[in-house]
Amino acid sequence: MNAPVYVVDGARTPFLKARNAPGPFAAADLATAAGSALLARQRFAPDQLDEVILGCASPSPDEVNIGRVVALRMGCGQKVPGWTVMRNCASGMQALDSAIANIHAGRSGLVLAGGVDALSRAPLLFSDAMVRWLSGWYGAKTTGQKLAALRKFRPGYLAPVIGIMKGLTDPIVGQLMGQTAENLAHRFAISREEMDAYSVRSHLRVAAAQDAGHFDDEVVALIDHDGTVWRHDDGLRRDASMAGLAKLKPFFDRKYGRVTAGNSSQITDGAAWLLLASEEAVERHGLTPLGRIVDSQWAGLDPAQMGLGPVHAALPILQRHGLRPNELDAWEINEAFAAQVIACQRALADIDYCRGELGLPGAPGAIDEERLNVDGGAVAQGHPVGASGARIVLHLLHRLRRDGGRRGVAAICIGGGQGGAMLVEAC
Repeated sequence: MNAPVYVVDGARTPFLKARNAPGPFAAADLATAAGSALLARQRFAPDQLDEVILGCASPSPDEVNIGRVVALRMGCGQKVPGWTVMRNCASGMQALDSAIANIHAGRSGLVLAGGVDALSRAPLLFSDAMVRWLSGWYGAKTTGQKLAALRKFRPGYLAPVIGIMKGLTDPIVGQLMGQTAENLAHRFAISREEMDAYSVRSHLRVAAAQDAGHFDDEVVALIDHDGTVWRHDDGLRRDASMAGLAKLKPFFDRKYGRVTAGNSSQITDGAAWLLLASEEAVERHGLTPLGRIVDSQWAGLDPAQMGLGPVHAALPILQRHGLRPNELDAWEINEAFAAQVIACQRALADIDYCRGELGLPGAPGAIDEERLNVDGGAVAQGHPVGASGARIVLHLLHRLRRDGGRRGVAAICIGGGQGGAMLVEAC
């Protein structure tokens, strides 16, 4: 079970911001484009993969097992199994973990794993009242029955139910994900100014990373049906400023809140893949790995405090390996909300939290800011829920190689009250 699992290569699409209308690409389009480009530069044929695993939180009705759909569209052939996993915000990371388990079990040696979501295409739904009325209407046989059904119709039945709002609402605590970020802001006394300052820094860091070409080895350009080329994450605001963000009103708690659209991750479309291989597969195909995934951990916590999931998942890994946060060269924590990342930092430095919630003798301390998300994150790039867990692992490996680092942790909070983390080493 301790045999190494290597990350040979990876690719992702640009992350495209939703703009109140369906985006130019369906989820399967995004995953197929990134995966096809990744496979085209390998030393083996796509049908030599042992399996394809794709995380997706919101597949469309015609792409329910989207992993299989994409595997076939990428030319992997009918004999390569393709399947789909869902762990909400960490679906892409779960795909990686599922691949690792199968490689360790000897069932697979070469796996394409990643995640995707096209959140701009989340459906508009009929309300239950409209569905019941339609059921009665289609069941009406006579003219009199149809007239009776028409008399029962109310225009309010036509009001759509926004699917993504339902998906982003926790059914246990009845709170939107942004409301759970408000909970953390209150618990750790995080001010609006601190959130906005973090967000400005995320945009500035992404802009600097784009200009320096730090995403060039990861991102595969897309071309839509109109011939438009999409080369970069397009949610970036290069003019982000404290003054600009201060104009935005709280979205989730309009009276007392601090969380706004500007200090939250964006609704986004995107896909990310990693190619994972056993040591035997690396040797057999003559592959050169980027690095290896050393360890992984999943954790559960109060759904109303879900943003602290990275702390709950990452600290057990550090304990197993005898590490403290700043003994790692790099960290990637998915920026679901600025408040959530700041809260993770404060929890790591809070003795009472670490003792009471995690059973630790003390607090390991916050992560140095020059180790954490140095190229920005989801506040500026966006958070296509199924893809983000794979993206942060891929970028972490590229960053370690670029900066001469050895070890890093990628961690993510998960709607529903969970956290996921992976320890990686560069080769």
